[in-house]
Amino acid sequence: MSSGGRRVSGLTGPPGSAYEFRLSAIPTKRKYFAKSEQNVKDASFCSGCGISSRTSAMLLSSRLTRCLAHPPATTATTLQDIASNQAKGVAKVILKKGKTQLFRDGSPMVYSGAVDSIIGRPPPKTGDVVLVADGTQKPIGWGLYNSCSMFCVRLMQLEEEVAGDPSCALNVEKLLETRIDAAVSLRKNLGLPSANTNAYRLVNSEGDRLSGLIIDVFGDLAVIASSAAWVEKYKEHIKKCISGLNVINSIVWRPSTDILKEEGLDLADLAQEVSGSTERVKVVENGISYMISLDGQKTGFYADQRENRQFISTICDGKKVLDMCCYTGGFALNAACGHALDVTGVDSSSPALELANQNIVLNNLDPERISFLKQDATSFMKNAASRNDVWDIVILDPPKLAPRRKVLQSASGMYRNLNSLAMRLTKPGGFLMTCSCSGAMTQSRQFLPVLQGAASMAGRKITSVRQSGAACDHPIDPSYPEGAYLTNILLRVV
Repeated sequence: MSSGGRRVSGLTGPPGSAYEFRLSAIPTKRKYFAKSEQNVKDASFCSGCGISSRTSAMLLSSRLTRCLAHPPATTATTLQDIASNQAKGVAKVILKKGKTQLFRDGSPMVYSGAVDSIIGRPPPKTGDVVLVADGTQKPIGWGLYNSCSMFCVRLMQLEEEVAGDPSCALNVEKLLETRIDAAVSLRKNLGLPSANTNAYRLVNSEGDRLSGLIIDVFGDLAVIASSAAWVEKYKEHIKKCISGLNVINSIVWRPSTDILKEEGLDLADLAQEVSGSTERVKVVENGISYMISLDGQKTGFYADQRENRQFISTICDGKKVLDMCCYTGGFALNAACGHALDVTGVDSSSPALELANQNIVLNNLDPERISFLKQDATSFMKNAASRNDVWDIVILDPPKLAPRRKVLQSASGMYRNLNSLAMRLTKPGGFLMTCSCSGAMTQSRQFLPVLQGAASMAGRKITSVRQSGAACDHPIDPSYPEGAYLTNILLRVV
């Protein structure tokens, strides 16, 4: 703001309006008393215009109040400013022309094909903090670099966020603390944990803006799944953050070795780490108890199907239910607790079925109404179809059949064949709840067309009654739709 009649920076309003204020109207404290005589003359002049000295002072006070209520905008701290003050230089990843907007809009994964050049001596190493900049070398954000992965940078913060709150800028430890605190707060607002549920996802990778980090909580145990080189680099600080949570007494560190190999890490350096007694853990979900093994699939338990399992419990009263690929019996147990007349679970894994049978005992269920069989899913369904066996409700939740987009076509055939058999086992007018945990299938939006093809193969007609995905503790970043992997569809089969 200057005395040349220009308005104060940050104020709006036409000249002469209540929101315009000029420096000439604000005497400094030093000059105010020295020019008291002049002030009297000014007041007399105002009186001559029909405005008293008291009124003039009131107007001045009012304008001063408005000016102070809208102070001039201060210059925001920029990423470039912060980087310039770092003891160690921060390399800059320059994006190709036309690629910037995708990442300005929030996509967290900067793939190598979007990078034009890298400025920095020495060049950044895997796990280093780097700036990400547009073609003019102006930073748009910062992230963590990988020299081997197809994802060159995992973006952590955008320039606009840093301008609003620079406390986490270029500081991975502080960012981890802030994001994990936010994840805890979100689950608390979603009612997790609760008296009825103590198995849930605490951190969901890109959905919680910590790409490559997944944390599942089972009672007082946290299982941390690492699938990014930067996560391995900051392992000790992540463990420290989680150990500081009141509910956590034990931690299991589980590296996703296949993915980390693609991240350029030496598999010899990767090992599962366990603190505390964690062989088997008892958890509760929607009031149903489960014994889980940390040697099982993923982190040991599929919390993503929690809401879908609970839904099954509401439609099974008096029904005959078949749970294919049942694992440790999640859907089957919910069906039995929902007063199903008869429940059969089928899986090919002996360790999983051992736990499933323990879960029958844990929940005081009648073994005459719920049982588990060890058998290949396809063989079981073919044999059952040959006997014309049918169930009121069939659940089909196979393992991931399309881990990558390049195998989607062949996986579609497997999904079609499995679902065709499942439809043949569904009583006319009954329900088939069918699932795909393959991200490539979910993102292609081809699952429903595949199911239509399966219906044609089986000579049945289907109607989609309900569609859902992972439970609410598995948030998805809209700017990264690849985070959506689970599709759960309830079909009426006639």
